[in-house]
Amino acid sequence: MTDLSLPARVRRSKPRTGRAGAVVAWAVLVGAGLACLLAPVLWPLDESAVDLARTRLAPSWAHPAGTDDLGRDVAHRSLYGLRVSLLVGAVAAIVATVIGGLVGAVAGTLGGWVDRVLMRVVDTIAALPHLLLGIFIVAMLRPSLGAVILSIGLTHWLSTARIVRSELLSLRTRPFIDAAISGGASRPRVILRHLLPHVLPRLALATTLMVPHAVWHETALSFLGLGLPPHLASVGNMINDGQRSLLTGAWWASIVPGLLLVVVTLALAALTGRWRDRLDPRVRAELNL
Repeated sequence: MTDLSLPARVRRSKPRTGRAGAVVAWAVLVGAGLACLLAPVLWPLDESAVDLARTRLAPSWAHPAGTDDLGRDVAHRSLYGLRVSLLVGAVAAIVATVIGGLVGAVAGTLGGWVDRVLMRVVDTIAALPHLLLGIFIVAMLRPSLGAVILSIGLTHWLSTARIVRSELLSLRTRPFIDAAISGGASRPRVILRHLLPHVLPRLALATTLMVPHAVWHETALSFLGLGLPPHLASVGNMINDGQRSLLTGAWWASIVPGLLLVVVTLALAALTGRWRDRLDPRVRAELNL
């Protein structure tokens, strides 16, 4: 009797743990979102302001996260940096989803030689390292906000194209599609009325899953000095600037923005992972949910 009741208790504990994790993730995201939105109003930042009398101050009540090598408050700039990084990641994820959705829709709808050519293009680009390809795109353009977004969008649409293509190929064989065609529905009507509504949830899921990865990609580019302009507060720029202070013991200039980015992206990844498990029946079946 004891052996049989133990798995039941374990199974009952899993949802509670999952709900607790979701509550923590939501609290982190809501708190970070409010801080990023209210920071320009409650705590205006002059990015060109330099206070050489307060360089590399340790964390204190006046400066909870210390100051950097130019005397700027690290906590202050971290909020602005996270705000910029999340904005770049979200816009880049949307751009990548639009490109991948269009390519996948054309390949899955038309099929034939169009499908084969597009998929070979996808396979060729997928064989290249994303970071190196992103560096090449940014190097061809002047480092700016638009260049970084375009770089991420042009290197992260491949998985979305494959998802949309496979979904459309599966839907084309469904009986309700044959019934719509037999009823005289045109191809545009079949696509807009019957195929697109089934694909949109997956596109939304792909966008949310891509945001954390896009944020880290922007951080890597900025850390390498090929992302956002140096004067613009972003997490990557702050980590890049703070590495010079590590040798002098001022670890907070890099650790604080990096830790903030890790916590927020982990919370976002946890919530999108739960959404994926609820939305995708195949994932739920694999996990026996």
